[in-house]
Amino acid sequence: MSRLISRRAEAIDASGIRKVFDLAARMKDPINLSIGLPDFDVPEPGKQAAIRAIESGHNRYTQTQGIASLRERLRADLSREMGKDVGEVLITSGVSGALLLAILSVIDPGDEAIFLDPYFVMYKHLITMAGGKSVIVDSYPDFGFPADRVEQAVTPKTKMLILNSPSNPTGMVMTPQQIEQAVRIARKHNLLILSDEIYEPFLYDVSRENRVYSPLSLYDNTLVVRGFSKSYAMTGWRVGYACGPAEIISQMTKLQQYTFVCAPSPFQEGALAALDVDMSRSVESYRRKRDLVYSKLSQKFEIQKPGGAFYIFPKVPDGMSASAFVEQAIANNVLIIPGNVFSERDTHFRISYATTDDKLLQGCDILLSLV
Repeated sequence: MSRLISRRAEAIDASGIRKVFDLAARMKDPINLSIGLPDFDVPEPGKQAAIRAIESGHNRYTQTQGIASLRERLRADLSREMGKDVGEVLITSGVSGALLLAILSVIDPGDEAIFLDPYFVMYKHLITMAGGKSVIVDSYPDFGFPADRVEQAVTPKTKMLILNSPSNPTGMVMTPQQIEQAVRIARKHNLLILSDEIYEPFLYDVSRENRVYSPLSLYDNTLVVRGFSKSYAMTGWRVGYACGPAEIISQMTKLQQYTFVCAPSPFQEGALAALDVDMSRSVESYRRKRDLVYSKLSQKFEIQKPGGAFYIFPKVPDGMSASAFVEQAIANNVLIIPGNVFSERDTHFRISYATTDDKLLQGCDILLSLV
């Protein structure tokens, strides 16, 4: 039977996050600090809009690129944010769908894509699926943007620079200077910047006014992907979107015809309604949780304070691997993710603080007791 399995499939390991997710399903009331799953629910206007769409028969395919009302609203909002018309917007089946379509549209076998270590788990495997080569640039110990190292990694085969800010797994946010450095490198070497901004609403230490946040505001050859899963707790609805160079959006739309077909129809209506909901209370709640977990764990762990998302990435004590530490934590009913799921190193672990304060405090106390 093994001869029937493609080399492409065999080159990809099952996600370490999903393994922990499956483990959690078998445990009785674990302290689950593993999965990036918001602990608030979809806002009521989004739910009701989706229900109305289902009841009124909006259950069929939409246009491949998504419903016009959602695309037009996102184009207007993004254009206002970026200070220029961002062009066509493609509605995708989650940001993961957008990432797959983008990489398949740009990367040929042998092409290279650069991204920082630690990294979101999908990047390396999606590039492998496309036949490309991941060029992974170390950003330890502070998880900033090491411009010199990134530029040294560029070769004639480099096509893409992937940025993720706020970052999963570290929660770090690129500074305006770092974004400008990334744009300078991309412009010099004619690279596409793929800017993964799924956690963009969760920013804790910077103001959105008068700031450089997305590289698209500075560099036209940027493809931005965002979505509704984290900001509106629509993880199961699978609604994301992409905007950027017209020729790439066109190719992504074509590939979507033969893969996802379209994003789920009634949930596009729900996403449109959710855009008018003020989610600032949820963001403020996560800022408080960030401060809580940082103040607790920094007593014994070396940690870079995250500026966004809802993750923190502590370093395990010297002389111990993250995998071994995570095994101890799980034996004490705390689910966390070893850093080697997101990294070429096995020195850190990821905590998602998207949970109740009680669970977060219990989990932190247990982790501190293990040191």
